This record gives sequence, C-alpha cells and structure tokens, in this order.
Amino acid sequence: MQNSFTHLPDRAGTGSLKWQKYEGREVLPMWVADMDFRSPPEVMEALKARVDHGVFGYTVPYTEATEAVQKYVNRQHHLEVTPEQLVWLPGLVQGLNLVCRAAGTSGDGVIVNTPVYPPFLSAPVQSDRTRLVSPLVEVDGRWTFDREGMEALVTPQTKLFILCNPHNPVGRVFDREELEWVLDFCERHDLWICSDEIHCDLLLKDVEHVPLLSFGERAAKRTITFLSPSKTYNVPGLACAYAIIPNPDIRRAFQRVCRGIITEVNCFGYVGLIAAYTHGEPWRQEMLAILRSNLARIEEVIATRCPEVKLPKMEATYLAWLDVRSYDIQHPVAHFESHGLGLSNGVDFGAESGFVRLNFGCTPERLEEGLELFCKALGV
Repeated sequence: MQNSFTHLPDRAGTGSLKWQKYEGREVLPMWVADMDFRSPPEVMEALKARVDHGVFGYTVPYTEATEAVQKYVNRQHHLEVTPEQLVWLPGLVQGLNLVCRAAGTSGDGVIVNTPVYPPFLSAPVQSDRTRLVSPLVEVDGRWTFDREGMEALVTPQTKLFILCNPHNPVGRVFDREELEWVLDFCERHDLWICSDEIHCDLLLKDVEHVPLLSFGERAAKRTITFLSPSKTYNVPGLACAYAIIPNPDIRRAFQRVCRGIITEVNCFGYVGLIAAYTHGEPWRQEMLAILRSNLARIEEVIATRCPEVKLPKMEATYLAWLDVRSYDIQHPVAHFESHGLGLSNGVDFGAESGFVRLNFGCTPERLEEGLELFCKALGV
C-alpha cells in the first residue's frame, strides 16, 4: 500500500468539497479543514474488509465501537466514559445545532467567541436562539477569553456557552487556568457548556490538552463534549462523531431533540473509528511530525519574507490563522485566488476583513507551492 505521506492521490472527480470548489481553475485549494494525506492503512484495510462482507444495513452502536472510544479517551486523555454517556452522531455540525435546540427555549442566549468555526455562529440562529458574541482578545500573540466581555453578555435568558478547544481557527490550546475560569463562569451563571474538542489530538507544541471533563463532577454536571476521529485521522467523509454527556438530564434533553433528525451512523463510520482508534497511533505520530515541520516552515517564511503578516502562537490544528491587514487588500480571498491560492475567508469566522486561514495538512512540497503563491500575492 502506498505511503500516506508521500503519495497524494488525485482527488478530481471524487466529489471532494476541497478540490471541486476550484474545478476548471488553476487554484491550489488550501482552505477547508481536510488534509490531503491518505488515511491510515489500517483504516483502509478495515473498510475493504467491511466492503467484502457485502451487507450494508442499518447499523447501531455496537460493543467494539463503544469499547474503542472508551479505551481511546482513557489512553489519550485519562477519561473514564461509560457506554450510556455516549451519543453517536454523523458529525460535529449536527451536534452544535442539536445542543442549541436542547438548551433553553426559543430566544434564549448562546455565547460564542469569535473568530470561530462558522457553524458556531450559525447554529444558534438556525435553532431560534439569540447568538451572543464575545470576541477573543490577543495577548502577546496568544488569543484568550475577554472575561469582562463575557460577563457583560450574560442575562437570565443565557443558557449555553460553546467552547472550541483546541481552537479553530486561532490554534490555541487553552490551559488549565483558563478552563478553570470557564467552568467558574458557567457555574456562576448556571450555563451548559458545549466543548468542541475535535482537534485535541493535533497538538503541535509542548502543551497539554486539558479535557473539560477532567475537572470531575463540576464539569460533568453541565458539559457536553464533542469528539471524532475525523480531523486527526482524515476521515470526515465517514461521518462518525460522538458526544460524551455524563449528566443524564442533559443527555435526555439532547437525545430528545435528536429524534426524527439523527438516525444511525453509517456502518463504515464505526469501522473507520475502530481501526483509527485501535491501530492509528504510529500514523498519527508520523503525521504530527510533518505538521510540526510545516508549521515551522510557515513561521520561517513569514519571518523572512513577509514579516508584516501576523501569525498567532499556534499550538494545535493544521490551520494557520493569518492576519494580512497591513497589506490593505480590499478582498483578500479573491486576491489570493487571482494568484492561484484558495484560502478560507476570515469574515466567515466572525473576524473583520483581512484575516485568512491556510490549511497546511499536506506534504512539504505542496506547502512550498502554496507559500510561494502566498508570497507572490503579497508582492514579496
């Protein structure tokens, strides 16, 4: 089987969201968060074996899948999870919308921090909730919570805070003190916490991911945690995620809004998860080494060729949050596309114009191509 990290298959004609966006155009897509790497060989082998079985009926959560999650989160993050606490989902986006529907009633408030993954912004609105926005603040190159700003947003109708940790797009891994404050804040105001930790196994610097549920009963009382193998093992198309919800009252409320909307996860999703969580660690370590090298290269190019571009002190993910406001480009995404590079628009994340996001989940060779296009677009 060809190596996951040197052979990048042609994705044209596969319905790839990432590549089809620029079909027929000479634009290198480095926008949406899926990597160009082939998934772990053990995942592909497990999927082939499932195909050979030949029957693809409705599939319920079964013991092997549940045990794979339990062992994985215990091994990686020292969490004890019971089968009853797991709610399976086809993806994080569905989960965000469902938790907004489960928390409070029509018109109640949901706090989000910007910039942030766009579904965090749309889910409250689509769920007939009031979106309350507290922008993150940058301190010495690291983004963090505006604590006074968040306090000022709370009303008696505020019911939910949605946390992204590690953070997409600014790359922060919030530390224990920051998360302790989050928990204190939500306890004071009796808020549920939805903790998106989907990037938690993509740490690039010497930092620790602290699961919110590691704070024990205080967190378990009010926290819904979303996890998935999708980002770490590059299997988002298998559509398999899960929520960990220790509080039975919150779990029942969440399951209630799932009825008639969320049905069975497809059979391949479970198979991919089991293989990734059971056998994927060597692949993950090799992939992380490439991502760390890629990030170092981005930092080097910015420092030497375009120092007016600001890159925060990234700690996780494969998504670089770039501030190009000093170049006074009126429409940054269109500008970079005109020079052959497809990036995500910071405006979609709730940021002002002048921010873009670059996906460096690719080979060093492809990254070099993207960085050359980036610099060319800036005239450097």
